[in-house]
Amino acid sequence: MTKRIIATEEAISLINELRHRHGPLMFHQSGGCCDGSQPMCFPEGEFKTGAADVCLGEVDGCKFYMSGDQFEYWKHTQLMLDVIKGRGSSFSLEIPLGVRFHIRSRVFSDEEIAELETTQPLT
Repeated sequence: MTKRIIATEEAISLINELRHRHGPLMFHQSGGCCDGSQPMCFPEGEFKTGAADVCLGEVDGCKFYMSGDQFEYWKHTQLMLDVIKGRGSSFSLEIPLGVRFHIRSRVFSDEEIAELETTQPLT
């Protein structure tokens, strides 16, 4: 089954470390403030999502949200949550550790888009 959001082993390892320190987590893809368009990790429920936010799925049990407007730009791509070295300037939980979450992407095939449209309604 095609997923809109996946993660590298490094991202999953960092999620587990952060979960151990902070409890249940969630992600929201930033739409241009702070560090540009960066995925940010928060304790679950700390970031208040709104009616216009879209849940793309889960990464290692953590819901991953993005604003509906931004989703219109990204809907044709699969997002891969990764980790890179360097301190970002956001409010994300990993920043004090000297690393930051990072998004990589690839364009869905026509078949994958058709599957997503019929099997995975966005919430």
